[in-house]
Amino acid sequence: MAKERLPSRSDNFSEWYNRLVLRAELADYAPVRGCMVIRPYGWALWENIQAALDQRFKATGHMNAAFPLLIPSSFMEREREHVEGFSPELAVVTIGGGEELEEPLIVRPTSETIIGHMYAKWIKSYRDLPVLINLWNSVVRWEMRTKLFLRTTEFYWQEGHTAHATEEEGMAETLRMLEVYADFAENEAAVPVVKGRKSDSEKFAGAKQSFSIEAMMGDTRALQAGTSHNLGQNFARAFNIRYLDQENTQQYCWTTSWGLSTRFIGAIIMVHGDDQGLILPPRLAPYQAVIVPIFKNEDERRDVMETIDSIRANLSEIRVKLDDREGMTPGYKFNDWELRGVPVRIEIGPRDVAKGTVVLARRDQPGREGRRTVNQQGLASVLTELLDDIQTSIYQRAKAFLQANKHEPKDFEEFKQVVEGGWADVWWCGDAGCEAEIKQQTRATIRCIPLDEHSGDGICIHCEKPATERAIFARGY
Repeated sequence: MAKERLPSRSDNFSEWYNRLVLRAELADYAPVRGCMVIRPYGWALWENIQAALDQRFKATGHMNAAFPLLIPSSFMEREREHVEGFSPELAVVTIGGGEELEEPLIVRPTSETIIGHMYAKWIKSYRDLPVLINLWNSVVRWEMRTKLFLRTTEFYWQEGHTAHATEEEGMAETLRMLEVYADFAENEAAVPVVKGRKSDSEKFAGAKQSFSIEAMMGDTRALQAGTSHNLGQNFARAFNIRYLDQENTQQYCWTTSWGLSTRFIGAIIMVHGDDQGLILPPRLAPYQAVIVPIFKNEDERRDVMETIDSIRANLSEIRVKLDDREGMTPGYKFNDWELRGVPVRIEIGPRDVAKGTVVLARRDQPGREGRRTVNQQGLASVLTELLDDIQTSIYQRAKAFLQANKHEPKDFEEFKQVVEGGWADVWWCGDAGCEAEIKQQTRATIRCIPLDEHSGDGICIHCEKPATERAIFARGY
């Protein structure tokens, strides 16, 4: 009954990832090329991500709404940069009800255009502002090269859309939501991130400025884990989103959009996983602990299960799964839940029943190091403390990995070596042509211009012209 081992991360990180997603039953390939089916275990993880984010959105005054899947094609043409950026990725509906449509419909790749149309109807006065709306939906972008969770034709996400009276309010909202994403990533997912501004060539199509949180995966490649866009008045002018100010003058609104998707599940897998499988952060894991009963005969089974029932009654605040599958050995179950990344395994056998103890095994510390025997009394508080410790431990481990693999090369030759397997934090002149040459020569892109980097004067790592800001370059997903 033993399953084939996963490839090691060091030998083939990509294949390790692909097989793990399938073996852990997070997702599977759909019959339509580039699409995926998210299985219940993967969806439970996404639901916990949703809950953590939704709580934060509502605490900052945002409300959820729902907008249509289909968008008139003419809407996409109203903002020039937007249509140019998304044209290669659009899925277009031309037939409905067996007849050719008068106007083709776009399966939404994002909702700025339909949002703009509706906001123009709803916003009339400064009293109507700000508008703070979030959507939970799926979008379609016709991807040529796909990878489960990381890049699929259809994916699930949230997209926030807000409208404001002033440029300052719009910018404050953009940065506030970037902070919300960073707080979620680090405190819920235990994923350390770098917050920064995207270069003009990497910004969202139609945005004035784009910001992102960037995370380092276990192979040192970068993943854009969430984005927040200051749209300025671009979409407001395209869709005539105006309001009457307190001086009775018509003004265009300032708008933002921001999103985080099921791609973040890929980040969790690649940041924390090891050669044995997933390591899930306790605050987001579908199951925080799994109970594995151990017995040899029916009498032992009865005593063990009675004890388990008593223990489970006191663990109502913890997401606990009882593995009572028949025909499988405890060893098989240990390996199966290790693969699935459950933070803590609780083992209970006849000797534990007699002694009033259980054995706890940490997923983040395989082997003897992560095992200990504790009393059944007070197990809930012990587990709570243990889960908190695991959450902190995997964050600190990921943070140390990021710091160890982010370098400051002194020249372009060293830069080329660094981006083979790490991030380069360097001075950059700000020229798009220089940026393009770096990408062509190294396959590394600007991930972001970090917000916490102090400005100053330096020399561009590539062209050696004067530079006033630093940028993170890396190969990305």
